[in-house]
Amino acid sequence: MSFQYPRGIRFECLRCGICCGDTPEKLRHPLLLDSEAERIAAFTGKPISEFASRVEGREPYTCDMKKTEGKCVFLVGNECTIYSVRPLVCRFYPFELKAAENGQHAFHPTDECPGLGKGKRLGEEHFRRLFRLAQKGEKAERRRG
Repeated sequence: MSFQYPRGIRFECLRCGICCGDTPEKLRHPLLLDSEAERIAAFTGKPISEFASRVEGREPYTCDMKKTEGKCVFLVGNECTIYSVRPLVCRFYPFELKAAENGQHAFHPTDECPGLGKGKRLGEEHFRRLFRLAQKGEKAERRRG
C-alpha cells in the first residue's frame, strides 16, 4: 500500500486541547479499535464500558470514546492521562488518514489546529511511521475477526 502526505507542512503541538474535545464547528467522535480499547482498559484498570460506547457499522472501529462536558474522559486540564496508549486517531492528529476507492491512502490536515504551520517541517518518514501504525492496527483487527 502507498500513501500521499502534505509536503512541506510544519507542525508543533501547542497543548491547547482542541483535538481532545468538541468545538463549535465540530463534534468529535474518537473511534477505537477493539485492541485500543483493551489496551486502554489494561492501562487504566477501568472496564471499557466506563470510557467507551460500542458502535455498529464503523468497521474496523468498534467503540466511540466517551466525553465529559464535550471533552475526552481522559483529558485533565490540557493533559492526556493515557498519552502512552492513546488511540491511532489521537496519534494521527492533526491529520486524518483517508482511503480512496483505488486503494490509495492520503493524510489530510485539519483546518482547526493552531499548531499547523508552526514548529518543524514534517517529512515522509513522519507519515511513514503513522502509516505503519495504521497497518499494524488493521492487521491486529483482522486477526481478531
